[in-house]
Amino acid sequence: MENIEQILRQTGVIPVIKLDDELQAVPLGHALLEGGIAAAEITFRTPAAAKSIEKLSAALPEMLVCTGTVLSVEQAKLSVECGAKAVISPGTNREVVEWCLENKVPVYPGCATPTEVESAMNLGLTTVKLFPAEVVGGVKMLKALYGPYRGVKFMPTGGIDPQNVKEYLAQPNVIACGGSWLCPGEDLAAGNWKNITQRAKECMALVAEVREGK
Repeated sequence: MENIEQILRQTGVIPVIKLDDELQAVPLGHALLEGGIAAAEITFRTPAAAKSIEKLSAALPEMLVCTGTVLSVEQAKLSVECGAKAVISPGTNREVVEWCLENKVPVYPGCATPTEVESAMNLGLTTVKLFPAEVVGGVKMLKALYGPYRGVKFMPTGGIDPQNVKEYLAQPNVIACGGSWLCPGEDLAAGNWKNITQRAKECMALVAEVREGK
């Protein structure tokens, strides 16, 4: 778990990706790696998700492949069987969290309120996903949560883009951000890997700016 979180922290922004075609997975992984990003969250929102995770994990073992939008234990099991190294969900599903902990799979459930943060803490978690970040207060929410929950780290996701990502990353309780802008559907469909690589490079430059300023 500590190694996974170290990679997440080093990466800074984790691309949140919806793949409609499993054949896009490997060239996408190469494009992200070329741009300096060695982690990806493949969401379980399409029939191609499981095969995409499998292909990406097998072809690029240096890439930290996480699975997102996990809503059930069955999805968590399948994603891990396909090679996912961590499970990320939009909400805190107790059964999913307990299965992951029992099987030593890093899990980052979504929280939107202090009550949900405490529920995750009661399950033994110290890092959670703030979702949907911008809708529930964004940076202001993170600042408010920092006071009572100094030991909790967050991965805010939802509404984060190049214009606000630096402010999120500058917060002391943020380990990384989720970003769907890095791999838009139109570029995936057209195979515009150069666009994704360029976006990844620009994103990593923003991450570097924040780290240099801390």
